[in-house]
Order: sequence, then structure tokens, then C-alpha cells
Amino acid sequence: MSPSSRYADLDRAELATLVPELLLMGQLIDRSGMAWCIAAFGREEMLQIAIEEWAAASPIYTRRMQEALGYAPTEPGQGDVVTIFKGLQLDIGAPPQFMDFRYTVHDPWHGEFRLDHCGALMDVEPMGEDYVRGMCHDIEDPTFDATAVATNPQAQVRPIHRPPRTPADRHPHCAWTVTIDPSHPVPEPVPALAVTARSRAATLALDPIDPAEEGAADYAGPLLSDIDFAAFSRSALARIADEVCLQMHLLDRAFALAVAERTPTEAELQRIRRKQLVGVAGIGAERLARALGLDAAADPVTAAVRLLAVHPLLNPAAYVDAALEHGAVVVRPSPGHEDDAWIALCGPGWTAALQAVVRAVDPHLDVEVTPLSGQEGWRASVVRRDAPAPEADEVAVTRFSTGASFTFEPRRSLPITPV
Repeated sequence: MSPSSRYADLDRAELATLVPELLLMGQLIDRSGMAWCIAAFGREEMLQIAIEEWAAASPIYTRRMQEALGYAPTEPGQGDVVTIFKGLQLDIGAPPQFMDFRYTVHDPWHGEFRLDHCGALMDVEPMGEDYVRGMCHDIEDPTFDATAVATNPQAQVRPIHRPPRTPADRHPHCAWTVTIDPSHPVPEPVPALAVTARSRAATLALDPIDPAEEGAADYAGPLLSDIDFAAFSRSALARIADEVCLQMHLLDRAFALAVAERTPTEAELQRIRRKQLVGVAGIGAERLARALGLDAAADPVTAAVRLLAVHPLLNPAAYVDAALEHGAVVVRPSPGHEDDAWIALCGPGWTAALQAVVRAVDPHLDVEVTPLSGQEGWRASVVRRDAPAPEADEVAVTRFSTGASFTFEPRRSLPITPV
């Protein structure tokens, strides 16, 4: 595998553990960002931001993953329900188990899915019925279709039942049909989709998967009930991890576009984006550190640098130019900066996101960020303070999500046949 992927230092088992964690971290972006949108704009505008955000990002990264893992339709736009379902299994909007999608395939053009567990619902139900309807009706109606039509423009996703739950403990949490029919009108894409499609993240070239490695190099076979990430090869897992990080950057790009439409100043836009980043960066870092078993007791600084190396803030390597040194990370201009991605928010003038990451290892840790001498870029050195830092407010807000403490369980991976 080419060393251009920053995940090249992880072994196959570590990567198989990392990928579902990254998918769940992507889901937590909105658990962080939307809290600040409600405070700034109110609930109704928050719903519109969420719709624009997902509809302007998911069609792009859905097609990217199809191409990366070899299950793209032979004819563009002519994919079937199996292709749609495979895409959902590798989508930050539907992280495995936390959003426990169960699939039924009737034929290539008709299928169903249900959610035996919906972590997002668990997060919003305590907030009341208006928030449940906002997520399960207002947001999901247009965004499910936006994702499906990336595979086939005649695809429609329609509810069988969905929350608010009646009775209150109804299971499954929701159920939907997916139908592809030539008579279905093609929905109009949100204007921001074209803008997101012009980003560097949308067209970024990543390392190809090595077909000679041990393990699966693609997902071209049958639809599986649960993806067994351990069955993929090392280079396939690294490519999936890089693609999932790009999903996050594309979602953030679309989030920024939607928020910018509603903010009077660039400073206010930056304030909301930074709050979103700190919250998801900190909670995501905690989960990644725990999943990879990073040993803070022996050498917390080294553990923190290793955590930075796998964190989506600095990935993919082709998107964020970040060189790892002993106790430090050196960041230089890169495609991520051209996109005004998360990394562009960080630097000598603002270190809160980097602090949130390293403090997931040890609250005594801090970062000192200094400009590079005679060249563009900066160095973030990890240092240890005598006193522990308090948890950032943004991290505490994101911790409200059940995803912060969610535990994955072993699952059998079985092929799904039409019924």
C-alpha cells in the first residue's frame, strides 16, 4: 500500500476497528453543529440547514464510495436497490449498529429497510415531538431521496411508518420502501450541490486498492446484512477510511455553505463552524483513542500525536498536508486549505480543536502552535501542563448524544437474497 495514506501505519485489525468509528464520528458532526445552529437561528432554520447540508454532500460521496469499492452501476444513473443499500452501509449518515438498518430486497427495483435501532432518534426523542418530526419527516424526506437518486434518478424512498412512535416503544423505530420506477420524476438538486461538487474534496484522487493483498478488495459481491470490515484487505480498509474522512469534509463544506447563507458576517460563520469542529473533534478523538487502545499512561505526548495522525481533522493525507514529528505535527498549505476545510480553521490564531483532540488522551495536554519560519504553515507541539484543563463546552454539548458512549458489538455478516 502506498505510504501516501496516513492510515498506512495501522495494521489490518486496527483499520477494521477504526472504520466504523469514523462512520459514527461523521454522524456526530450534526450532534455538535446543529446545537449551535438552533441557538443562532432557531429550530426551523436549523432544519433547513440540515436538509441543504446532507443534500449537497451525500450524492457526491455516495458515488465516490461506489467507484472506490467497485459496486458502481455499469451505466451511470442505472443502479439498483442493492447498490443504494450498499451505499447506506458505508455512509456517515447511517453508521453501523448506531443506525441499525436492516434490509429486504424484493427485486432489483424494489426493496425495504427498517431501523431496529436509531441512535439519532434516541438523541432527539427527549427533546420533544417537534424535534422528532423535524428529523424524521422534514429532514429525512428530501435527504433520503437525494442520496438514493445519486444511484438512480428514478429512485424514491417512502415511509411505511416512522416516529413520533405510537406506541411510545414501537419497534422497529421506522420502516421505509425504496422503489425505482421510470415514471418517478427526478427531484431538483439543491443549488449548493453544484458548489460542493467543485470542491477539491469532491474530486480528490486517493490511493487505489491493491487487488493482490489478502482480503476483499471490493464490495462487488452480494449485499451483506452487516459489513464485516475485517474481511477487507488492508489497502481497501485504508481507502474506505480515507473516503469516510472525505465524507465528513464534504458534509462540513455543505454545512458551511448553508450557514453562510444565514450569517451576517464572516466572523459569525467562523464562530459557528469552530464550535461544531471542537465538539465533534473532541468526542471523536475520545472514541478513536479508546478503540485503538492508545496508552496515555506510558507516554501521553506520543499517544496524542498518534491520535492526531488518525483523526479526520488531518485526513486524508492527500487532502491535509501534515507531517508527523516527535511530539508535534507540521501543517502546510494543502487542498483542505483551498476548500476552507476544518484544517483551515486551525493555526496559531485558534487552537481549540487541536486542544480538544489531544485532551481526549490526557486533560493535562495542550498544544503550542507557531508559524513556520520562512514558509507557509505552522507547527503544533504537544505539551503537558501541570493542571488538567476543563472539558470544552462544545465537547460537553456533543456528549449529549448517545453516540458518545455507544459500543459496537460483533455481528455475523450474511448475504441478503431477494424475497
